[in-house]
Amino acid sequence: MPTAIAVTSADLVLPAADPGTPQAAVLPPPEGRPLDASLADMQQLLARYGHVVVVCPAAAPTAVEHRLHAVRALLESDRIALVRTDLPPLGAAVLVRQLRQLAGCDFSPGVLASAARLLAHYIYAGAVLGSVSRLDRVPVSLGSHLKGWLPGAHFAVLAGPTPQIVRVGTSEEPLAGPEFATELLLARGQLQTDWPATTLVPRWRIPGPVHEVPLPASSPGWWGTGKLVEFAAYLPDLPVLYQLVSSVRRETCHWCGMELIGDRCGFCAAPLAPPPDPGGYALGPGAQAQAQAQARALGPGARTARAALP
Repeated sequence: MPTAIAVTSADLVLPAADPGTPQAAVLPPPEGRPLDASLADMQQLLARYGHVVVVCPAAAPTAVEHRLHAVRALLESDRIALVRTDLPPLGAAVLVRQLRQLAGCDFSPGVLASAARLLAHYIYAGAVLGSVSRLDRVPVSLGSHLKGWLPGAHFAVLAGPTPQIVRVGTSEEPLAGPEFATELLLARGQLQTDWPATTLVPRWRIPGPVHEVPLPASSPGWWGTGKLVEFAAYLPDLPVLYQLVSSVRRETCHWCGMELIGDRCGFCAAPLAPPPDPGGYALGPGAQAQAQAQARALGPGARTARAALP
């Protein structure tokens, strides 16, 4: 039974990459929807799939996050993972589709939830903007702000993995692109430009055709302007995604017991436990607790004194 991938907005659901890609469940917004209805939606997903990974953009309204936390708390369920992402809307939608692709594989729910942070590092998400005056999610230099007042000035902005802003022109600084094969996805707003297809594609050596989708409704708010063309370069092939995730060492969360990759559990958000002190291997749990109590009683100077002993 695949893990369910749920999203907080229909904009995060791109067309399936292939017939085997599972669909995503869209959770209705909390406005005008009672809490009981949200609880019922989540209970149905849990009953059908067992575990649910909910992808919620960091830019989503506070009410959305509060509703998700309320649902998880009232259900007292440790089978719901809340995954936050800082990616812009189109990049977040790409991440969701990649998680949907991987949900059909043999990964455990814990690995799938914690894989979101890994996959986000391989998504080059950005946009061409007509103005950066209201852009507050990517660092903007004073020079870029001043150039934004020039008539006809356009800016190519990369939100991640490494933020970067360049002015589109004849002697522009190139955006730092991926060093692996990708495909490019475009979503057009009110800005009339073919810069991503004519300049970005050859510079980033993107071999395949450029795919276009409707602009997410939240994109103008995220980028601070409706005059934009949003883009995202990503790993499209499921075998590559599978190899990327499966090559990472798996751990067990010391708090909830779920499998994880990376340094944080995708379900309870607990950080990876530090490796045990080699000097404590010979002590049982009772002896270790007694030693810790003695150390607290002696105070911070005890370690210094102990280090001075031969």
